[in-house]
Amino acid sequence: MDDVSALPAAARRDAPPDRPSGTAFADALPLESPLPMPVQSLAAWDPALAHRPSRHHARPHAARLLVFGGAILLTGYGGWQMYETVSVSGSPTALQYVLVALFLLTFSWIALAFTSAILGFAVLLRRPRLPPVPAGLATRTAILMPVYNEGTARTFAAIEAMREAVDATGLGPAFDWFVLSDSTQADAWIAEERAFLALRDALGPDARLYYRHRRKNHHRKAGNIGDFVTRWGGAYDHMLVLDADSLMTGDSVVRLAGAMEADPDAGIVQTLPLIINRNTLFARVTQFAARIYGPVIATGLGHWSGRDGNYWGHNAIIRTKAFAAACGLPDLPGKPPFGGHVLSHDFVEAALIRRAGWAVYMLPTLPGSYEESPPSLIDVAVRDRRWAQGNLQHARIIGAAGLKPASRQHFATGIAGYAASPFWLCQLVVGIALVLQTAYVKPEYFTTEFGLYPVFPRFDPVRALQLFGLTMGILLAPKFLGLLLALIDGPVRRACGGAGRLVASCLIEILLSALIAPIAMVIQSGSVFSILAGRDTGWNPQRRDDGSIPFADIVRRHRWHTALGLVSGVAAFAIATSLFLWMAPTILGLVLAIPISWASGQLALGLALKRRGLLMTPEERAPPPIAIRAGALAARNQARGLDEADALAALHADPGLAEAHTRMLPSAEPRPRGSVDVDHTLAQAKVVEAETLDEARTWLGPKERMALLHDRALLDRLARLAP
Repeated sequence: MDDVSALPAAARRDAPPDRPSGTAFADALPLESPLPMPVQSLAAWDPALAHRPSRHHARPHAARLLVFGGAILLTGYGGWQMYETVSVSGSPTALQYVLVALFLLTFSWIALAFTSAILGFAVLLRRPRLPPVPAGLATRTAILMPVYNEGTARTFAAIEAMREAVDATGLGPAFDWFVLSDSTQADAWIAEERAFLALRDALGPDARLYYRHRRKNHHRKAGNIGDFVTRWGGAYDHMLVLDADSLMTGDSVVRLAGAMEADPDAGIVQTLPLIINRNTLFARVTQFAARIYGPVIATGLGHWSGRDGNYWGHNAIIRTKAFAAACGLPDLPGKPPFGGHVLSHDFVEAALIRRAGWAVYMLPTLPGSYEESPPSLIDVAVRDRRWAQGNLQHARIIGAAGLKPASRQHFATGIAGYAASPFWLCQLVVGIALVLQTAYVKPEYFTTEFGLYPVFPRFDPVRALQLFGLTMGILLAPKFLGLLLALIDGPVRRACGGAGRLVASCLIEILLSALIAPIAMVIQSGSVFSILAGRDTGWNPQRRDDGSIPFADIVRRHRWHTALGLVSGVAAFAIATSLFLWMAPTILGLVLAIPISWASGQLALGLALKRRGLLMTPEERAPPPIAIRAGALAARNQARGLDEADALAALHADPGLAEAHTRMLPSAEPRPRGSVDVDHTLAQAKVVEAETLDEARTWLGPKERMALLHDRALLDRLARLAP
């Protein structure tokens, strides 16, 4: 057997990559232009370090007074009505006070969304102006697509389509394109390299397309972007950050770059991505809701936030030097889920760059910014678990020194969004306890105050019904405002199938959302309780394609939800018919959790509604040209079979690919003396002992394959194995 130690030094794992100029691989990455990105302190901040705006920018005081003042007044009114409802029999009991407190917490959340939607509705009625298309650009922008074990057929199709669209504007030379890989699966990594090499060769010498794979995905997406900034950020004025499912028109990209260039005080400019290309039942409901209701809510948020806005991590342009100077994220003390690296980094980056004096704002009406959504309820729950941990982790950051009040509000809103579910659940539990107390607990005859009759904890049924109507009205108002805007907008109304189908679609969305809400409430509550118990979440790649989940998995994930619904329903009916009727919407959603979750991922159900013109969006009726182009390119890429190919077999069969892979390898990290890389040691032993490629493929585990792909000596040994 061969001994890898006898191989030439140039082939060993620690040999530096050889990138002679003029080879086919010399431009896999541009020359580095480092930009320091110091780690920021959350405990201290010197305002003297902040950027000084070049001109005065008015703050939206009136908008904030309307939104927050209105929300406070509504919450106060709702709380008073709730107090009157439970105090009809005299002074409320301790449990009734708890019920009032829980009601205030949940009601304040929907009241703020309501007043923000009112503001957004008023702004959209005026049809805000868009930033102009620039005639030229004096700055350079890097367009970044971070990927993590994604399918290359779709991601590289999106890159190719967007690049074509930007070049069609005549401003293409102002943009460079980077695919920044954090993939941890060997097949995904090699598929990315093959797709990159194919696309770059097709684009020719002026490709301006680069690819980098990190050896370790330290700090995940934030670390991926940070690695770009510290290595190449100095060469670019701006960076436009995408997600793996992002798609933006050329017009949208150049308008963003023009807006950033025209505003020297802007640090981040965020778009509102619309959801497209979704066909399962759940995804179509989400797509429709985002298109019809989303602009109302986002416009209100963007208007009252002003230049103290937020960042959602993608489809946004960022001033590179400002980001580098202000957004180096520290690790939080302690262990996950509340310690360690910052999980939901985008909110924190927005707060830090705003603290440093740069503006963060949104262009919610800028067209041409798109994304996709998870295809089923279970897929959303998996993603939501990670988001829940990231948002709750912000409780450790909300008090950081120097933050703007609006930034703290963004953190508070994110935290409240996940705390609302446990509060709602607790509110239901307390309500049940109060009914039990009325039904089974003996009245207190001898209270501190003399009375002729015993004291029962009773409710005012008329006032309770009025309060329920008020709550439902405030909860549904943003939906109706979005519907009204769509109805008065002729092109949107016709694209959604006409007024009748548009109204019917809204009713379908409301019904399905009402059934899903209690399931989501229990799932989110479980996530929050799990996080509070100290359980960390992983970072699994999202399932982006349409498709159902095996029914056995659905039953396993939702069986306890169904059991909870059945037990609650039987108990409520046994206690009181009125309690059962009060809880009926929640009970129904939980009892039907399994069929609802199954239906959510069904492509046939979504397409059946589509054929009837229901849950239609304008982008679905007349797909954006860039989406059509990206779809055609994805189909072409899919036919090449790169995502299904075995990495080791592909390298073994194509010496040119193996050479390209070797040249693109990141530099090896020095190994501390006395330490042993178990995965690399096992990979080396197995590859040395293997006599054929099939043996190596059979013996090597996933981590060992990654270790092999990082080692030039082992790759050389692999190439010499018999097929």
